[in-house]
Amino acid sequence: MKIAVMQPYIFPYIGYFQMVNAVDKFVFYDDVNYIKQGWINRNRILVSNKDYLFTVPLKNASSFSLISETLINEVLFEKWKLKFLQTIQQSYKKAPHFERVFDMLKIFFNSNYVSISEMAIESVKSVSQYLGLNTEFVLASKTYQNKGMERQERLIDICKTEKANHFINALGGQELYKKEDFQKEGIKLDFIKTQPITYKQFNNEFAPWLSIIDVLMFNGKEEIKKMLNMYELI
Repeated sequence: MKIAVMQPYIFPYIGYFQMVNAVDKFVFYDDVNYIKQGWINRNRILVSNKDYLFTVPLKNASSFSLISETLINEVLFEKWKLKFLQTIQQSYKKAPHFERVFDMLKIFFNSNYVSISEMAIESVKSVSQYLGLNTEFVLASKTYQNKGMERQERLIDICKTEKANHFINALGGQELYKKEDFQKEGIKLDFIKTQPITYKQFNNEFAPWLSIIDVLMFNGKEEIKKMLNMYELI
């Protein structure tokens, strides 16, 4: 069985979904520390022909708190949500797949979220359902009792608990994890490397690696499924 473990990000870029699609079981690593200035509550979309950073407002976000404990700022969120949806509508209303994607986004944002973990996880699940992906999702905080372990030891323990023999990690993991350490435990470790992906964004110069929202607006499901396979394991 193939497995991946990753922090939950809000509407992440297509490389994240390549990892989701490449495995049988995807573990949301929500019981590790929140990363300030990372991609947990931020991403980029296309606004006025340029990439624009959006940020979900949080309450007292700290790198000393777990992602699952990091709360959305309910005072600021409602106003932010309405403005963000308006920005999406103004920016993408002429995109070929706007109607279906915007309907999905409105349903998503009309739900109530307490933590950024809950919201980010649901964003990944919503897009995966929209695309028809069959990957099983698991929350680390509710499934494993191994928070006291070292980083690599935890991942190996998750693989063993799930009886997974193939662990697929983000490319940046090359600096953290050794293939031979996993191999000793009977687990194959590969790193996923996304190939260059381009598509038509109106008549603009292409802005790469934006949120999956941008990909969905300009591409049909079948086109995106082809993109999901544009990677190599190294």
